[in-house]
Amino acid sequence: MKIKIAWIGKTKEPAIASLTAEYLKRISRYVQVEGLTLRDEAALLELCGRSPGTKGGPKSTLVLMDSRGKEFSSEQFAKFLGDYQDRNPLPLIFAVGGADGFSEAARAAAQHTLSLGKMTLAHELARVVLLEQVYRAFTILKGHPYHSGH
Repeated sequence: MKIKIAWIGKTKEPAIASLTAEYLKRISRYVQVEGLTLRDEAALLELCGRSPGTKGGPKSTLVLMDSRGKEFSSEQFAKFLGDYQDRNPLPLIFAVGGADGFSEAARAAAQHTLSLGKMTLAHELARVVLLEQVYRAFTILKGHPYHSGH
């Protein structure tokens, strides 16, 4: 399984960059993972093979992080990742939008839309929360004590 965590826009805060690097390193113990900075939404759709004029089928499964998406508990998210890992060979791309979120075109192109909760998070902070939850999900799947169930 390969996971890509993509975000739109450059990282401004050194603390965010540091946490991003730390969680990507932790996740890499469990699965092939890559963090990608993208210039805009068009670059995201191109990465996924869903931009206008792209030939062939989708190159990946796109998961948008959006406050209007489906909410999971950490255990449910782990099951989502475990099921995907067992059933789908395409890379899984989690996308965190810029400050303005995603367009309707991006929402239509995504196979899944997930929410980190009802509260609004700054997009850079949302990326760190997503990375921590991906790491937590793999520790749950592997029975690692990081997640103690509360």
